[in-house]
Amino acid sequence: MPQIAAPLLAWYRDNARDLPWRRAGFDAWGTLVSEFMLQQTPVARVIPHLKAWLTRWPTPADLAADPPGEAVTQWANLGYPRRALWLHRAAVEIRDRHANVVPRDVESLLALTGIGDYTARAVAVFAYGDRHPVVDTNTRRVLARVVDGVAQPGPPGRADLATMEAQLPADVAAAAVVNAAAMELGAIVCTARSPKCEACPLADLCAWRAAGYPASEDRRRRQATYEGSDRQARGAVLKALRDAAPSPVVLAEVLPSWPDPVQRDRAIDSLISDGLAEASAGLLRLPGHAAS
Repeated sequence: MPQIAAPLLAWYRDNARDLPWRRAGFDAWGTLVSEFMLQQTPVARVIPHLKAWLTRWPTPADLAADPPGEAVTQWANLGYPRRALWLHRAAVEIRDRHANVVPRDVESLLALTGIGDYTARAVAVFAYGDRHPVVDTNTRRVLARVVDGVAQPGPPGRADLATMEAQLPADVAAAAVVNAAAMELGAIVCTARSPKCEACPLADLCAWRAAGYPASEDRRRRQATYEGSDRQARGAVLKALRDAAPSPVVLAEVLPSWPDPVQRDRAIDSLISDGLAEASAGLLRLPGHAAS
């Protein structure tokens, strides 16, 4: 068994958070939805939305039967609402191509809208129990410190999968737990800015600790200020459309008091371009809703 697997397994058994997608009986559709929601959104915000989503749409076909605008509305304040559109399209594809069953193999998962390498492997491993390396931002940070001896990982790439693969035990069930444990360790102990090294089960194996915690350039791109940004304008337009749904809104009455009319119009144009809104006859609406 690789060096880090045994301590990770023991630590995870005693310290893993009780999260819905880790509970017995949580199916592949629920896992897929949770992975979409967890992209760039904190766990605490995802949990109530996930429960509401799966109550409303317990299968892909249930979601596919509704207009995509309903998915955007249900997405509420999770952010990056294109994920809702992609998830709706993926649900249609699962219904039509896979008889309403989330596929198991990575290649079929990758062929679905909005699913990248991480999400495909996460579903295959955590929903179906297959053996693959699963690497997210937290895992990459753990591997960078423990294996490579640097404070922060470099740009993501295929090498991350090879590094994680080398850490996985041969046993399929244990490999799935090690994947989850590495993510959990990065999320709650080996954090980006304030790692709790005294509580880390890998402290004695950590190359970064052994090297004296050398600093490295923080390559993470700082996010632009939200207040007054185009992102804020887009969010405000979407909220107005969600509040009015399924009815449309007269274009001239969308955020009439927005301080920058040019920015508001740019936000509307970008939402239409992204497929998150539809305009016709001077009206703006969420996608898929019939004209009123």
